[in-house]
Amino acid sequence: MLIILSLELYINAQPNEVVVALTNDKKLVELHREKSNNSFSVGDVFLGKVKRVVPGLNAAFVNVGYDKDAFLHYLDLGPQFASLSKYTKRALNNKQVSHKLEHFDLEPDIKKDGKINQVISANQNILVQIAKEPISAKGPRLSSEITLAGRYVVLVPFSNKISVSQKLKNDEEKKRLKSVIENIRPKNFGVIIRTVAENKSVAELEQDLNELLKKWKSCVETLSYSEPPKKVLGELDRTSVLLRDILNEKFNAIYVNNHKLYEEIKSYIRNIAPDSEKIVKLYNGSLDLFEHFGINKQIKAMFGRQVALPGGGYLIIEHTEAMHVIDVNSGNRRSTDQEQNALKVNLEAAEEIARVLRLRDMGGIVAVDFIDMHESENRKKLYEHLKQCMKSDRAKHSVLPPSKFGVIEITRQRVRPETAIQTTEKCPCCHGSGEVEATILLVDEIENNLRFIIEEKKVKKINLHVHPFVAAYLKKGIISYRLKWLFKYKRWIKIKGLTSNNFLEYHFIDKYGLEIE
Repeated sequence: MLIILSLELYINAQPNEVVVALTNDKKLVELHREKSNNSFSVGDVFLGKVKRVVPGLNAAFVNVGYDKDAFLHYLDLGPQFASLSKYTKRALNNKQVSHKLEHFDLEPDIKKDGKINQVISANQNILVQIAKEPISAKGPRLSSEITLAGRYVVLVPFSNKISVSQKLKNDEEKKRLKSVIENIRPKNFGVIIRTVAENKSVAELEQDLNELLKKWKSCVETLSYSEPPKKVLGELDRTSVLLRDILNEKFNAIYVNNHKLYEEIKSYIRNIAPDSEKIVKLYNGSLDLFEHFGINKQIKAMFGRQVALPGGGYLIIEHTEAMHVIDVNSGNRRSTDQEQNALKVNLEAAEEIARVLRLRDMGGIVAVDFIDMHESENRKKLYEHLKQCMKSDRAKHSVLPPSKFGVIEITRQRVRPETAIQTTEKCPCCHGSGEVEATILLVDEIENNLRFIIEEKKVKKINLHVHPFVAAYLKKGIISYRLKWLFKYKRWIKIKGLTSNNFLEYHFIDKYGLEIE
């Protein structure tokens, strides 16, 4: 299970993008890339123009300035669409001068099972919000249910409903929060109370609500003189969104390698959490920020087709147009009790899969083929463990029980393009005519297997046969890898370099000259 121990954020500013890495107890759990010219982020509000209505899809295509028209389905209009449409029309005609809605007469909610051509027509100006960024060949996905997210609450114009996050379980606290919000919210503004609002004071909640009302005011003021397509309100950048959503007392440090960004983040945190300002630290080292803190190594370990598990097993991850498929393998791990061995590998795999999905931001359908287990109790234990591991994932997701073939299906919401990173590098043996898995991971893989052989198989005398380059690397220096292994495992490993081995090929040999499997 992924337990929150300590969180650190690493912000690596580059010329064309900002890369943000989140670690939990030094283990990479999230990676975000924010392009400098990203004009269509989730949460941005646009004044768009309806290009065409497609009754067969019960949807419309809207011009918001992207190369391809954005997609708006009837179910994404929101129940208050008639009120929003009326307000937008009045604002564009300069008949609506105030952002306050207490004197605005709300229209009845639209039908849940209605038709889009009954409420929208071609060339209509419409206020929309980006629900999904452009992915692959598709344009953005839109919603007309405008929501403005703050740290503790989400503001919903043209509604009077107050709702509380389902993750908040304390009934008394729910009642308190609803009562507080009911007393401070303006008329015709609905509010969604977020999980982090638990135990927050009235002053903190009111401050957050007032900040969101200022954003709505800014949106309305920009709308009054806009021509479509036009962005009327920009969401925070990815870094600020992360800080807003996850900053808590468990954060140890935020490292930034850019002075301007460092000052901006300090200023932002000063507003939302003044006591946490001291954790922001400017990094001025000569090495790249990610290289210095070991982030690059973790990226290469987690973004390849094959992902190693701590106990010697591994995952094979395949991507298709329709879905993702993950296969769990035990690797060199062998045991006389196959059922317990399978359970142990599967539980490890569940933790790593939850981490991989969050890290790569994989969405859609994910089918996981775990190692077969015969006992129903163990299958249930695996299913519950996977659900527990997925709890820390902020994306909407669902984990289905194992099928009769032992496959567990996961559905996970995707609102941005999946993070994909090239983890192969040019092979020094063939000078670039082929590609191999990242060599930075080879020593870790060797040590994982060595640990298993020593601790599980109890082999006393071990020889390691590798390529001469790798042999030299393992033996170099006063405190070599081999010496570290001696101190760690109380075994002297005889390392032999063989030119017949491929660059990444290695074998463990016992005292009889037989390969240890």
